[in-house]
Amino acid sequence: MIYNKVTDIGTEELAHLEMVAAIVHQLTKNLSMDQIEASGFRNYYVDHTVGIWPQAAGGIPFNACEFQSKGDIITDLMEDMAAEQKARSTYDNILRLVRDEPDVYEPIKFLRAREVVHFQRFGEALRIVQDHLDSKNFYAFNPGFDCCEGNAK
Repeated sequence: MIYNKVTDIGTEELAHLEMVAAIVHQLTKNLSMDQIEASGFRNYYVDHTVGIWPQAAGGIPFNACEFQSKGDIITDLMEDMAAEQKARSTYDNILRLVRDEPDVYEPIKFLRAREVVHFQRFGEALRIVQDHLDSKNFYAFNPGFDCCEGNAK
C-alpha cells in the first residue's frame, strides 16, 4: 500500500516537471535578443539557447543531490513531506509573481494543490508505518534494519 502511494506520487512529480518545463518553454520560445538581454537571461541563453535546463532560481543546476534518502523509511517519509512543503512554498512564491498571467497562474495553482495532497499522502504513509512497528519508540531505531529478527538490540 505504501509502495503504491510513493510510486504514484513519484510518477506525478515527473509530470509536474514536464508541466513546468512546458510553461518555461512557452514563455521563452519567442524571445528576441533584446528581451533575452534585458531579462538577465543572457548567460543562460549562451549555454542553452532557450532549451529547458532544470535549475534553481539562483542558477544552481538540478542534480542528484536533490534526492534525499537515508534508507530509513521514517526518515525518508519525513524528508518527502518536507520536500512537498518546500515545493508548495516555491509555488506560493511563483503565484505571487504571476498574478496577472492566467496562463501561468492557473497551472501553477494546480501544481501547488497537488503538493498539498502529496504531503497528506506521505503523512498517511508515515502513520501506517508507525502503526505497524513493534515498538512505538520509532526515533530509537531504523525499522528497516533494527526491528528484523536477529538484529534487535
